[in-house]
Order: sequence, then C-alpha cells, then structure tokens
Amino acid sequence: MADGDADMAPRVEDVLDVDAGAFGERAEADAETVKALLAEGAFDNHQSIVGLEYEFYAVTEGRWRGEEGPGDTYGLSRVPRRLLGLIGFEKELGLHNAEMTTSPQPLNAAGLRAQNAEVRARLSAAEETTSAEGMRLVSDGMWTIPPAGETAREYLTDSIVDDGVRIATNMSDSVRYHAMANGPTVEDTFTVDAPHVDLAADTVMPESLITSIQPHYQVPNAEDLPTYHNLALRVAGPLLALGVNSPFFPPDLYAAGTTPEAVLADGWHENRIAVFESVMNAGVGAEKVRFPDDLGSVEEAVDRIAADATVVPMDVGDGDRFDDAFATLRRKHGTYWRWVRPVFDGATRSAANARIEFRPIAAQPTVRDSVAFLAAFAGLMESLPRRRHPVADLPWETAEENFYAAMRDGIDADLTWFTTDAAETTHSDVAFDDLLSHAEAGLEDAGCSEETAKRHLAPLRHRAEAGVTPAGWKRREVRERLDDGDPFPEAVRGMQREYISTQSETLLDGSFAEW
Repeated sequence: MADGDADMAPRVEDVLDVDAGAFGERAEADAETVKALLAEGAFDNHQSIVGLEYEFYAVTEGRWRGEEGPGDTYGLSRVPRRLLGLIGFEKELGLHNAEMTTSPQPLNAAGLRAQNAEVRARLSAAEETTSAEGMRLVSDGMWTIPPAGETAREYLTDSIVDDGVRIATNMSDSVRYHAMANGPTVEDTFTVDAPHVDLAADTVMPESLITSIQPHYQVPNAEDLPTYHNLALRVAGPLLALGVNSPFFPPDLYAAGTTPEAVLADGWHENRIAVFESVMNAGVGAEKVRFPDDLGSVEEAVDRIAADATVVPMDVGDGDRFDDAFATLRRKHGTYWRWVRPVFDGATRSAANARIEFRPIAAQPTVRDSVAFLAAFAGLMESLPRRRHPVADLPWETAEENFYAAMRDGIDADLTWFTTDAAETTHSDVAFDDLLSHAEAGLEDAGCSEETAKRHLAPLRHRAEAGVTPAGWKRREVRERLDDGDPFPEAVRGMQREYISTQSETLLDGSFAEW
C-alpha cells in the first residue's frame, strides 16, 4: 500500500459524500465573483510573465540492490515521499513521479535566464540526493521499463478495496487521485486507447505512464486572454510535432500476437496524448481532456470552468488568500483538463493573474530543450497578436486536425499553416520556419537580443531542419536493434537504457541536437 494510504479510505469517503449539486452551485457563484474581479482589472499584469511545470519519473541505477543485474538498470523506481520534500519537488499521480514548478518570472532575457537557472539548480540538487538513494530522475514522455521484478501491467493495475473504496497500490496518497476511481459517474474500467495496446485498470493509474512540461504564459490584460488562447490552439499542432517523445509503451502492454512491424507501422509518435485522453475521459464519461473550442470572451472562459463536468466535489475550507474568494471554482479548475487551458488565481491581489497553460508537450531529453519550448511558446504569444499574424484565421477544425496529425506522425505530419503573407502552405519546412521566426521576433520584442533569441530556439530549429524528434530517435534505435536480431521487448528496453544513459551526460548542460 502506498505511503499514507492506511487512512485514505475514510477521507475518500468524505469526498464521495459531498453533494455534487451544491458543489456545482458554489462553483457557479464563484464564477460570478471572478467575473466581477475581472471587470475591476484584478487579474491584469503590467507585463507578460512566464513559468514552467516540469514532471519527471525516477529509475534505479542498479548499483544499490545486489540482486539486480545489468538488465534491471533503469527500471522504474518509487520515490520515497520523504525525498520529495528534501529536493523541493511535489508528488504527482504515481509513486515514481516528481514535479517541479518554477517561480514566475517576467518575460525578458533575465526572466528566461532565471527560468533556465532555476530548473538546472533544483534538478542538480535533486540529482545529488536521489543518487545517494540509487535513483535518477528522468525527463521523458513515457517510461517503458517497469520496476525490477514487476511487469508494467502489474504496476499499473494493482489495487485493493478498503471499506468499499478502491485504492491503487502505486498511486500517491492524494484524495483527489483516489476519488477519481470511486465517484458515482466513473466507469468500471479505465482503458488506454492506442494502436495495438491492451491495458485496462480499475483506477486512473495508467495515466502515470506519462510525464510532461507545461509552459505558463500570464497575459498582460486579462480581457485579451481569448486572443492568446485561440492563437495557442493554432500553434499547438506544429509545436507538438517538434516535441513528440512517447512512441513506445512498455512491451508487455501490447496485445498478444502484435508484431514489432505492426507497432512501428501503426504506432503513434506521441502516445501521451492518447493515454491522457482515453484514461481520464473514461473516468467521467465526458470529453474533459480534448482540444478545446475557441473562446469568444474572458467571461466565457470562466463559465466553461464552472460548467465543466465535476469529478471530485471536494469541500474547501475558509482561507485568507486572494483566490480563496473563489476557492470552489479553483478546486474545480484542477480537473479542467484541456490541452490549452485558461487559469485564474493568485495568493494575493497583487499576484492575481490570468494565464494560459500549454499542456501538449511531453517532457524533453534535456533542460535546454524543455526551456526552448517555454521560450517558443512565450515568443509566439508575444509576436502573433502584435503582428496580427494570419494564422489567427486558420479554421479551428484545421487547427484540431493539425494537433492530432502531429500526435500520430510527429514531424512528418501533414500540417496546414498560414504564413506571414496569408498564404496557405502544407510544406512543413515553410511552416516551421515561419513559426520559429515569429517566436524569435516575439522574444526580441520582449527584450532579448537577436543572439539570445536564436540561442533559446536553436534546439527546435535543429529538429525542424534535421527532421529528427525524440520520438524519431527512439523509433530509429528500436529499428536498429530489431535489425540486429533483438526481440521486441529487449529492443525497447535497450532503446530506453540508451536514452537515459545519453541523457545523464546532457540533461543539464547539453541539448538533444548533440544526440
């Protein structure tokens, strides 16, 4: 049983006893409070501000457990809860996860430098602590080697029932996570829908296969949030195409009889998208995880959160934070899962903000690559509205098609883009050049020198020009191992060990371009 799960059942029961209807009414009342604060300008900032959420999973280095052999190195590892506090990270869904959230910084040269420095400093300190425990934190889109002595299927599906409440054995001790599998609207199983994959569980634990980065962009004027949100939908497909990093599942999760050739031919480049959508949507019978519709007003953004299907109607207590004035809406926002989503919060009125969270990108091979996506997204949010880029007129349906095409085919996807002169193009090299040129211009608008802007985006330029993504690298590694005669499970494990080994040399000071 996971740490802290001994007293989990009564607390989950308390959540399940909450009147969902009353919870919804409180959320609607909070929405009116937020809209009144918006009218007062409470969420406006004098400049753009950026931040980053960064998820990792832990693996064992195999040098502290005598029973492990070379084949067990880099197997998934549970992170002792005491370590998370020591390294300043937060728990995520799985016991193997750790999440870092950076301090918000102004979007300028110093702010981006601070984002990079904070990630590197905190990750470096964390590595020293976890290394002493025989573990390593990995920046990746999906793990593929389960803990030593376990299968991935066992790890993801193991659960117990305690006083009528279903508890996932390897899930963090968060009431919110466990309540998702016990609410009145959930289905009997949570099934992953991806080519040739056969995985169903009775909790949301399969979602812990995946890890991501989430750039945040606080908008200067909250009233303009719909403009940024809708533009973020237009750039989601191309940025996802450059960032794909989860082409393989743990081998034992593929359906019996599936051939390696079928996996390579039919498998998607970003299975993280499919895992999150299929598992979390199955849990509530609604499309909570999806490519969202355009927004017409900032008030509409607030109303969408309030009206979203309720998953965990947890009571919230009184508090003296600024955003405690709309605490129920803020709680509900925690399960407002969209690939691009608006957020309204702030501990104090001076810190209150309206922001866009950009959620499609998997965790990347190196810190520099991850920060490159933060810089690219922020630069685009600066440049595109200022220059009234024609891509704002790209039909929503086309933007959605781009997104799922990128999920399936990565950098080789057929994408449609409007260039600066309003010409429609399906040539990816033209689209990526226009995209990154405007990201660079946006960074310069924010105060970066031309050299600094180019340096921040260089990792993505390399991918666009070389036609190589982390997912493509992984597929090539598996293909080569298969050609050398390795069985498919060993080909995937060999690829994963090579990924982690190469990352250990480049995570803090290199980039994927060096791989």
